[in-house]
Amino acid sequence: MILSDTVGAACQHVLLTADPHAKVMAARAVARAWRQGRLAHRFDVPMPDQPARPEAPVLLHPGQMPRRGKMGSPRARVAMLHALAHIEFVAIDLAFDLIGRFGDQFPAAFTDEWMQVGAEEAMHFALLDRRLRQCGSHYGALPAHDGLWQAAAETAHDVLARLAIVPMVLEARALDITPATVERFEGAGDVMSAKFLRRIMADEIRHVAAGTTWFLTATNRLGLSAPDHYQILVKRHFRGSVKPPFNDSARRQAGLTREFYAALAT
Repeated sequence: MILSDTVGAACQHVLLTADPHAKVMAARAVARAWRQGRLAHRFDVPMPDQPARPEAPVLLHPGQMPRRGKMGSPRARVAMLHALAHIEFVAIDLAFDLIGRFGDQFPAAFTDEWMQVGAEEAMHFALLDRRLRQCGSHYGALPAHDGLWQAAAETAHDVLARLAIVPMVLEARALDITPATVERFEGAGDVMSAKFLRRIMADEIRHVAAGTTWFLTATNRLGLSAPDHYQILVKRHFRGSVKPPFNDSARRQAGLTREFYAALAT
């Protein structure tokens, strides 16, 4: 249940909910309220600089994260599932922050699409947390890093930068590496985890497509070359490297063609 009656306040509510289960429920409730026409398309409250976070997991600098080990061991598979669950947990906040911070720059269709993305990220987190529990662990049992939210903070001033870095670099990278991760789970006999990751990847293709579509919409409105401006923004705001191998097929399904990223490859 949510007490907000505007999109902005509802998104803020999700971001300020720390408990993982409560955040999942809040994300689903907000998306449902929007779908049912119970939220006014108004952005009347600021988004927080930092979302509320639970006491666990402990957040470390990426360089301090322990090595996961080889996927053949149950411990390493749990570590991978935990890392993926954390990505999906932060992705809930990324979707609702995108709406609440930038939604007033776009028609209601923007909110439609990213509300669906936010609800799906909540479902992905719930799936992975359930799988962790089936494996004798849970979200928060291991440390995690906050690199994804650092990308959000870096792009909090510019929706084009946010779209370029989060869905079109970070989520696109997931399209590149998930097939190999699925194969490693299958090779270790963990068919259930592999099944969950296949389901998540199918949704993530659409999430990258949403980012690409709205990036194209905004750059076209401004009379900018979308691939050229994408490359400028990635060089300016992305602290990592854009490196192969690329899943060109999945990226192409999402509308993210090689003209965007080939020149950035290192």
